[in-house]
Amino acid sequence: MRPQTESTATMTSKKSFSTTPKTEQMEIDHFRSIPWVAKHLSQPHVIINQSDTRRPKPGHGDTLISQTLNSQDAISAYITIVQQPVEQGLITEILSFLTLGPQLNGWPGVCHGGIVMTILDEVQGQLFAQNKRQKKMKDIPLMTAYLNTTFSKPVRTPCTIMVRARMTKVEGRKHWTEAAVLLEDEQGKEVELARCDSLFVMLRSNL
Repeated sequence: MRPQTESTATMTSKKSFSTTPKTEQMEIDHFRSIPWVAKHLSQPHVIINQSDTRRPKPGHGDTLISQTLNSQDAISAYITIVQQPVEQGLITEILSFLTLGPQLNGWPGVCHGGIVMTILDEVQGQLFAQNKRQKKMKDIPLMTAYLNTTFSKPVRTPCTIMVRARMTKVEGRKHWTEAAVLLEDEQGKEVELARCDSLFVMLRSNL
């Protein structure tokens, strides 16, 4: 991988961090304007959605992602894509794209590690949201039991990242998942910044 100079990183970041989309179509259009993301959105048989948590729910549900972090300088855009599901079986893999700003920083120019973990947790949750949307899972909440995270490289801001989440095993109410935060380098190769393996447990009933 060719090292990215500070000036190159700044130019790339500015190109990836340009607007504050709010509606679903505006968020999709934002990501279509970023060439390396547009490549993924142009794949055949994909469904593109504004992520479910960008819309607040009754009782102040999902306010962290839909309101607190939904700003020009925090998470300005966030979508999820999934291959058109087969009729049988669960959706086991999704991709999400997020544009991150400097209000997420810990160190200057670096996204706070706790926010990176929040993003990993959040996107894995979209696996369940997509399955519920397709009526493949009961509409009952799942809670994070553990999220074991490894950080490989800093997530520099502002930037646009890709998060790949997979469901690896299901036993009763237990759902094991894994996810990785990724960028593409100038050669089009994926660069892993952080990853986790997790366990989510479905509640016995709604909250």
